[in-house]
Amino acid sequence: MSADKEDDREDAGLRSALLDTLRAMGNARLNVGTAGNASVRLPGAAHATVRMLITPSGVPVERCRPEDMAVAEADGSYHGPLAPSSEWQLHRDIYAAFPAAGAVLHAHSPFATALACQRVEIPPFHYMIARFGGSTIRCAAYATFGTQALSDATVAALQDRSACLLANHGMVVFGRDLTHALALAIEFETLCEQYWRTLQLGAPVLLSAAEMAEVLERFRWYGKPRS
Repeated sequence: MSADKEDDREDAGLRSALLDTLRAMGNARLNVGTAGNASVRLPGAAHATVRMLITPSGVPVERCRPEDMAVAEADGSYHGPLAPSSEWQLHRDIYAAFPAAGAVLHAHSPFATALACQRVEIPPFHYMIARFGGSTIRCAAYATFGTQALSDATVAALQDRSACLLANHGMVVFGRDLTHALALAIEFETLCEQYWRTLQLGAPVLLSAAEMAEVLERFRWYGKPRS
């Protein structure tokens, strides 16, 4: 098989996987209608020159085709029949800031969004908070969607984390690939639901700094692929 044909097959596979992820987000009730977006870092792109495949802007998932996924360049130019998601800057800057990010998901899921509208940081009410890199999950400062200000606030909230809330907006998660990012997004929404439900009973009993430090140490190997 020629290199060009192999590249075409890889491109088609990534497009189908990205669309499958977008559909899975809807099936998991992370998104409804045209809300939310997803992307995957394109292989071979250097850290300083991020290139990604990203879902199109404003198109319902049931109308999307693999060929509608847009190739977005770091400067905002794109290739494809449809414009990339209005949040392309947010995705680009996450890839630039975090080399471990292979895929990024943004959702307006019910419980994450409810907490985001309260602008709360999720405290260590459950040890699985450590799954996302720290003892809390931060809420990024509010900024208008699709702006550089939102991107900057998100990158700040993601330092040493793989997920955050976006004030009055939703959630962002990144993972090593699309499968990993989707699993993390579903786990994150589940934690948000659990925290929301806990608050109905009153303030939760939080884990101590020492208890979370022990959990974080265990999470250094939990769920990581074998080398």
